[in-house]
Amino acid sequence: MIETATGLILRTRPLTETSLIVHWLTPELGRLATVAKGARRPKSPFAGKLDLFYLADFSFQRSRRSELHTLREVALKQMHAALRQDLGYVQQASYAAALIEQTTELETPLPEIFSLMAGFLKYLPTHPPQPQTLFSFEIKLLSELGLQPDFEEDRLGPDIKQLLRIFLVSDWTALGRLKLSRAQVTELRQFLHGFIIYHLGKIPLTRSRLV
Repeated sequence: MIETATGLILRTRPLTETSLIVHWLTPELGRLATVAKGARRPKSPFAGKLDLFYLADFSFQRSRRSELHTLREVALKQMHAALRQDLGYVQQASYAAALIEQTTELETPLPEIFSLMAGFLKYLPTHPPQPQTLFSFEIKLLSELGLQPDFEEDRLGPDIKQLLRIFLVSDWTALGRLKLSRAQVTELRQFLHGFIIYHLGKIPLTRSRLV
């Protein structure tokens, strides 16, 4: 049976000399893995349609034997071309994608997390890469996962507690106006790193280079 969905491409990797595995984030079907047969051929109908963070409508044929389904058609909706203007944008988006893949299960509806990632990708190229952008993404994702930190912990200073609350409830535009001191960035980086490690067991290695 052919199914349809709208999704963001979180990751791609070669399967064979001619085919790609494409990992999608969709609102209703959650994360999906598809194989795009022949996608690496120059004249493939998928040519130019399968790249990181592309938003597309797509159809696929569900596999009866595995979680790797067959991609049939792709209609691009948004390429997020502005992300490619700065390596920092791509790095932050890739970290967010890796954290989503680490913390969610395949084929589980994720409408709120899809909306979070879509808003994050739209916001990223509107401001220089900043640590608070990732801090806010982490807090918002943790909240969606039911792992929101306790903002009243005694070991957190009052300014850090307030910043964490702001990260959680503010929209991306408001977050872009925040100015953090070096000391605040250091304390937030250490607190969130420890919190994620404690609750999730690991953290994508790229985080240390970004914040």
